[in-house]
Formats: sequence, C-alpha cells, structure tokens
Amino acid sequence: MIRLTPLLAVALLADSTPALAQRGDFDWRRVIASGKTIEIVGVNGSIDAVGTSGREVEVEAVKRARRSDPDDVRIEVVEHADGVTICAVYPSGRNGERNECREGGRGRNNTRNNDVEVMWTVKVPAGVRFVGRTVNGEIVARRLDAEAEVHTVNGSISVETSAWASATTVNGSINARMGRADWRGDAELETVNGGITVDLPDSPNLDVDASTVNGSMSTDFPLTIRGKWGPRRMTGTIGQGGRALVMATVNGDMMLRRGR
Repeated sequence: MIRLTPLLAVALLADSTPALAQRGDFDWRRVIASGKTIEIVGVNGSIDAVGTSGREVEVEAVKRARRSDPDDVRIEVVEHADGVTICAVYPSGRNGERNECREGGRGRNNTRNNDVEVMWTVKVPAGVRFVGRTVNGEIVARRLDAEAEVHTVNGSISVETSAWASATTVNGSINARMGRADWRGDAELETVNGGITVDLPDSPNLDVDASTVNGSMSTDFPLTIRGKWGPRRMTGTIGQGGRALVMATVNGDMMLRRGR
C-alpha cells in the first residue's frame, strides 16, 4: 500500500490544477506617419498603451491559456491607407465563417470557447492616433499625444491624451483626461455599469449631453442649461458651446472636472 504524506498530497493536488501556458510572444516595430493610426484588436485580454518619445510604434503581445493552445491564436498585421491594424485572430469554426483581421472593427473574431488571452503592450509616438478594441479586458492608455478611441465590453477604461478621446464599455468605469476640446464630430463616453469621470482643460467651449439612471452628476464648469436639467440629466453649454461631449451610463456617477 502506498502512503501519502500531507506534503506529498498537497503537491499532487496542486499538480491537478490546469497549468497556465504562456508563450507565443509577438514583437513588432514600425514607423507610422503622424496623423495615421495604430489599431489593436483583441478579444480576451487587456491593452496597455503609452506615449513614447521615439519614432517607432512598438507592439508586444503575450498569449496565455489554461485549456487551449496559445499557438492556435495568430497575430495578424494589416497595413492600410489609414495606418496599421494588428489583431489576435482565433481559430475559425467549421460553419464556413472565417475569422479575419480588418481595420475599423470590421473583422470577424469568434473565440468558440477558446480561452487564450492576449495581453498587449503598445508604445505610441507623438502624433499617431491610437485605437484599442477588446471584449474581455481593461484598457489603459497613458500620456498619448493624439486622438484616442478605445472600446471594450467587460473591463474598465482609463485614457489620457493631450488631444481628445472617445470610449465605450458595458461593465466598467471610464476615466478620461483630455488636453483639447476641439474634436471632430462628437466625443462619446458611454458605459452601462460604471461611473464616468472626465478631466478637461480650462475654458473649453462645449455642448454637453450627459445622463445617468442610477447615480449622481457634478461639474466643475459653469453650465448654461439647455433643455432638460435634473439630478440624472445634464444638457447645456460650457463657454460659447461648440463640439458635443456625450456622456451616458445607467449605473454610476458622472463627474466633469477641470484638468488636474
């Protein structure tokens, strides 16, 4: 009869836990012209972007999983007129719909229970626009020097840029710090379960449309009321009015602050 000591029993129990496989590192560097876009598209995993003083965009990706094979998820680079899109492309299914990497969020990427996570790290030079898209993971973008657009579903967002930003999530908070308020079109910051905090430069000229269902609202800026006003709706102009800032959540507080 084989006897197990307590220490050996614990060791065997630990060995029965699925190991976290981590491999398949990806390292890509390229000069992208100012005004063009670097876009990162993932499904499972976080995105961490930071501004850099260098001229090259640097993208690193690390894949990890417990059940699935990390090598089954390929990293694909697509160059186009607006810049470069880099995607984590999961294995295609058997129904004829092929997963693909395309710019502007127009690709297809069904994971089909594949549990591979791809963790992205991106260095973004001044003047290069950053776009980040994932589904299950947070997005952090720091010290950027151009427009930023970030989207996730399950995860919080923190974005800081000397220009302006748009951000959407479903389950998570949004913190955005913008250095300018002269964006094109609307700047949209939207979530469902989470608060929204926006830091803006002094003396912006904006049209504001902000709403929450279960939460409070506050602003550091004098607001000229236009239309409805209440504890959960804030519509009006800051300064002379101008570009539209749209903020919306269902469950969460909303704050519009002077840049700190």
